[in-house]
Amino acid sequence: MEVDVKVKEDNYKVFALMSNYLNNAPDYIEGEDIDALVQYGVSPEYAFAVTLVAAFGLDIVDRAEDKDLFEIYFKNMFHKLDVTEYELNSYYQNIKIPTVKIGKSDLKYEKYKPFEAFVCEDIIKMKDGRQIPQIGFFEKEFSYPAVLEDGRIWMTITPNEIETMKEAVYDASGRVLTYGLGLGYYAFMVSEKTNVESITVVEKNKDVIHLFNKYILPQFKQRHKVKIIQADAFEYAQNQMAKAQYDFVFTDLWHDVSDGIDMYLKMKELEQNSPHTKFKYWIERSILCYL
Repeated sequence: MEVDVKVKEDNYKVFALMSNYLNNAPDYIEGEDIDALVQYGVSPEYAFAVTLVAAFGLDIVDRAEDKDLFEIYFKNMFHKLDVTEYELNSYYQNIKIPTVKIGKSDLKYEKYKPFEAFVCEDIIKMKDGRQIPQIGFFEKEFSYPAVLEDGRIWMTITPNEIETMKEAVYDASGRVLTYGLGLGYYAFMVSEKTNVESITVVEKNKDVIHLFNKYILPQFKQRHKVKIIQADAFEYAQNQMAKAQYDFVFTDLWHDVSDGIDMYLKMKELEQNSPHTKFKYWIERSILCYL
């Protein structure tokens, strides 16, 4: 379906505003801002949305166009998340991350401040082509595991990773292959499944593999199921994947949509070599919004 020009313009405007906010001032909103509005009977999510659009300079009272943006996008964008729900996640419960440095990589915990905003799920695409980002926040501080490369966050296990991997974890069975190791969240969750025989992880970065093998894998209860192969994902996919006859393949090689589209399309082409294998891709629904 051809997307209306006005819809494209609205999508662009909303994403530009949110990108600037998330990249430059995700902790702009504070608890006092939300409390001041919640006392009048609105939800924390609604209070968050109203506070943010005001900061953006949108007039949702007297300007019809701004009010439409608020009703369509911002009212459906924000989600107050429960810290306890994520702290009870099996990986968080069983895997403890030390603070260590190997090569250029730092393994440590990072934190979301109370009411700091972050992407928490795939983009929702409406029937008319409108694309609504999904943004979460906590009312309390939340710590999450991270790998920093040269001081910049490179890999994490945040609510976004947890939510956007749920389907791929649920669907995995038999002999599983995953491209991209990270902090081993996917490998851990899949290894815990009784219907998973083995999990092979293809990872190119030797420092990440070393961090995982030394500090994280020993904490896996089902570590005997896990095999790490140091290799380029696309070379392995081209030359080895079909031979191994995996039942399920999950690809998680990109940081976000912007660097993921080309890799996604490249890996999709290789599916034809393994016709009996089921494939899943990280944040695929968000990537498809741009294709």
